Amino acid sequence: MNNQEKKPVKILFVCLGNICRSPAAEGVFLEILRENQALERYTVDSAGTGGYHIGELPDSRMRVHARQRGLELVHHCRQVTTEDFEDFDLIIGMDSMNLTNLRRKAPSVEAARKIHGMAEFFSPGARYDHVPDPYYEGAEGFELVLDLLQDACLNLYNSLESEKRN
Repeated sequence: MNNQEKKPVKILFVCLGNICRSPAAEGVFLEILRENQALERYTVDSAGTGGYHIGELPDSRMRVHARQRGLELVHHCRQVTTEDFEDFDLIIGMDSMNLTNLRRKAPSVEAARKIHGMAEFFSPGARYDHVPDPYYEGAEGFELVLDLLQDACLNLYNSLESEKRN
């Protein structure tokens, strides 16, 4: 195995404020890595395209719903930086607005190629083409987001592991 193969895959999950969807995706993906004893093979982070909540913990409602699934969301919110496009292998946006914002921030064509939508990893037949923002929703909105993220993150993990084997 050469050094290239030993480097961890670096993934950045992105939503608007980095208080609901992207820290939840980070938490879900980290739990999948723990379950598969794969933490050392990946670096995972999350950020927002907006700078509204920098330094804050994720939304308390998202933390409660995540905790009910055994996930502790301890990330402190931050905004996407130009350096993120150099530092991360995959930058995954939660919806079309965030994908548009990410593409605007991308410093090069090569950097823009790292951007993907979370919906690309939904199982076939999913009813959604994005991860909806639960901020103005009730409990059902947070549960829906966690359901979608658990499905997509597992598919993302399986896809990346399959690529490594080939």
